[in-house]
Amino acid sequence: MDYLIKNAEAVHAPQSGNVTDLRITNGYISELGRDLVPAPGETLIDAGQCVVLPGLVNTHHHLAQSVLKGVPEGLNQGLGEWLASVPYRFWPHFTPRLMYLAATLGLSELLRSGGTTCADHHYLYHAGVTEELEDAVWQAAEDLGIRLVLCRGGATVSGSHKGMARAGIRPENIDTMLERIDASRSRYHQPHSNAMRKLVVAPTSLIHSSRAEDLRALAAYAREYDLRLHSHLLEVPFDESQAQALHGCSAVEYAARCDWLGPDVWFAHLVQATTADIEQLVATGTGISHCPTSNCRLGSGIAPVTAMDKAGMPVSLGVDGSASSESASMIQEANLSWLLHRAVHGPDATTLERCLDWSSVNGARLLGLDITGELAIGRAADLVVYDLAHYRYTGVHARTLAPVMAGEPVKVKTSFVDGRQVVDNGEVVGLDLAQVASELSREMLQLLKRAG
Repeated sequence: MDYLIKNAEAVHAPQSGNVTDLRITNGYISELGRDLVPAPGETLIDAGQCVVLPGLVNTHHHLAQSVLKGVPEGLNQGLGEWLASVPYRFWPHFTPRLMYLAATLGLSELLRSGGTTCADHHYLYHAGVTEELEDAVWQAAEDLGIRLVLCRGGATVSGSHKGMARAGIRPENIDTMLERIDASRSRYHQPHSNAMRKLVVAPTSLIHSSRAEDLRALAAYAREYDLRLHSHLLEVPFDESQAQALHGCSAVEYAARCDWLGPDVWFAHLVQATTADIEQLVATGTGISHCPTSNCRLGSGIAPVTAMDKAGMPVSLGVDGSASSESASMIQEANLSWLLHRAVHGPDATTLERCLDWSSVNGARLLGLDITGELAIGRAADLVVYDLAHYRYTGVHARTLAPVMAGEPVKVKTSFVDGRQVVDNGEVVGLDLAQVASELSREMLQLLKRAG
C-alpha cells in the first residue's frame, strides 16, 4: 500500500526544511513537503498533534531475556554473578516455543517505543542445540514485520565467566559453530542495504568465550561472506584484567591481534575503554553499541561515548537484555543518553539531535542498512509517528524531539518498516498480546520447573 502522512507538527528531515507531510510509495519515501495532495489509491494518515521521526535502530539486544526480568537472585548483583544467577541459569532450558514467545514480547516492546530494527545478540547455542531455537527468533521478527539483524553468538570454550560451567553448558567446537553459521547464512541472510534479515558473526564474549585461533577463524569467515562482526567487550574491569593475565595485552589490543577491529565491527558496552583504547578503535573505524540503562542497572559504569563521538567513532544505542534493564525501549536509551552524559560532563556534552542520530541513522549505518535510518526522499520508509496529544506534552515548546526529551511513556500512533504499517494506534498490527501473555505465563512456569 502507498500512504500519505499529513498535517504533522513536524517531520524530522533536517535537509528538507519545514516539512509537515510525507509520502510513501512502493515502500520508499517519495515526497516530503507541505500541503501535499492525496493521490488516487493512497491511504491517508492524519498526523495532527504528532511528530514523525526516523525509525529507531537497536544495535544490541538479547530477546531471550524478555522473560527473565527481575529475577530476584540477580536484582542486586554485578555482571559476573548476575550472569550465573539469571541468563546462564535459564537459557539451556529454553524450548523453541518459549523462544518464539520471548522474541515476540521483546520485539513488541521495541516496536511500541518506536524501534523498527533489532540487532539481537542471540547466544543460546551449545553442543546439542537444534536449529529450531534460532528459527524461532527469525520467525517472530517476520511475523511482526520488524527488521532483524541476528548476531549469532555462542562460545567455543567455557571461559572465565562462572555461568556456563555452573550451568553445565557444553560449548560448541569451532567447526560446529562455523557449520551452523553457514547454514543460517544460506537460509536467512540478505546481503543488500534494504535487507529485512541480516546475519552477523558474534561470539558471545571476545575475552571469555573463544580461543584466539577460533576468533581469527570466525573473523575470516565473516569477511569471506561480507558479514559484520559483533561481541561484548570491556563491560566491566574483569575483561581488561583477564586480557592482561591471559594474553599479556589490553582487551582492545587482543581484539586487534585476533582480527576483530575494523569498520565492519562493533562492540556492546566498552564501558571501561581508556583514551588509548578509543584512539585504536577510532583509527580502525570500530563502532560501539552504547547501552546506558543496562550499564546503570548492573553498576558497570558509564561508557565514554561523548569522547568516542567527538573523536569520530561510530556510536549507536542498544537496549541490551531486558533481564538487565527490564525494558526494551529505545526512547528510554536515547533519553538516558541525553541526560546521563550531561550530568557527568556538563550541559553541552550531548544534544537531543545527536542522541536521535545515535539511535537512528548511526545504528542503520553500523548494521549495513544504508538505505534506512533517516527521513529523506529515496530512503526506505522506516518511520515512527509519535502522538503528542497527551497532556504531558502540552507545555513542551520544542515539539520535534519531544519524545526523546520527555522519555517514556510514549505513544506511537503508527509506524512503518519498509513501507509496511507495523504499529497502529499504539498496538502492534496483527498481534494478540493478551494471548501471548497468557501462553507465556504457562511456558514460564515450565521454565522455572526445568531450571530448578
